[in-house]
Amino acid sequence: MRAARFHSFGASTVLQVEEVPWPAPQRDEVLIRVHASSINGTDLQFRGGQLGPLLASQLPFTPGFDVAGEVVGGGPSVTAFAPGERVYALLGHRGGGAAEYVAVRQSRIGPAPHSVSLVEAAAVPLSGLTALQALRGEGHLKAGQRVLIYGASGGIGAFAVQLAKILGAHVTGVARAEKLEFVRQLGADVVLATGEVSWDAAPPYAQPYDLIFDTPAALHFDEVRQALSGQGVLVSSRGLPTSPGDVAALLRRRGPRFANVRTAERGLDLAYLSRLIEAGQLKIPVDRIFPISDIRGAHTYAEGPEVRGKVVVSLEASSGGR
Repeated sequence: MRAARFHSFGASTVLQVEEVPWPAPQRDEVLIRVHASSINGTDLQFRGGQLGPLLASQLPFTPGFDVAGEVVGGGPSVTAFAPGERVYALLGHRGGGAAEYVAVRQSRIGPAPHSVSLVEAAAVPLSGLTALQALRGEGHLKAGQRVLIYGASGGIGAFAVQLAKILGAHVTGVARAEKLEFVRQLGADVVLATGEVSWDAAPPYAQPYDLIFDTPAALHFDEVRQALSGQGVLVSSRGLPTSPGDVAALLRRRGPRFANVRTAERGLDLAYLSRLIEAGQLKIPVDRIFPISDIRGAHTYAEGPEVRGKVVVSLEASSGGR
């Protein structure tokens, strides 16, 4: 089968499409014929070597942490899915989505929405789950609260804006100036250019936020403290706190606090996202689709400044860039 892999870290030119062995599903693993995967920040960090010590032993590496496709088989303990079903899934830290077939534990799989193509659905798992679990899980978001989404035009941010609105929040989206119309179309009540945000405007902050979701992991608790309400929370996509202020706020039981979201591969959460998509409440923000034969071009584009939403890599024979 075909798969995109890199044998060393570096620019997108290290990627190549190769013939590799088929995966053999074990126990509760489902074998999926992949229609598409998407590119996330984790793919770019892994390929670039930023997480090299964690990954060096896994080279050559196949990127892709989410997939959408069709079930073709499974291990002896699979009970939830049957051949022919449309599914999508979030894979583990070993990636593997940019390949024609992948074996995934059934608990990580959800039914793909029928109202969109499987190529579009591939953009959902990692970004959609991260946004949902940050807002509803770590952020404990409630209707009527004020939310600021930092990095609102990115893959996670574009889902977060929509989900926060679905959950009943008043949403401010922050992005680069040229992307604000895109954020407005996602449903944000207020849009701000990155350079327009002032975290310490006349303490106590004039309009405090109950939740600030930092999707690119660019903020620290101490700099946004004045912008949080009395029980507000800064939720970061950063895996671990990296400043003393973050650590102190993480341990705090009362008052403004810090939390980080560690995306869990929950099939039930994927099923919830599918219901929202089927109902027309949640739109999938696909910016551009590339065929796997142009995996290098896909990664190059995903690293650029023009991206709005998600970049998808298709394994369908008829696919092409758009």
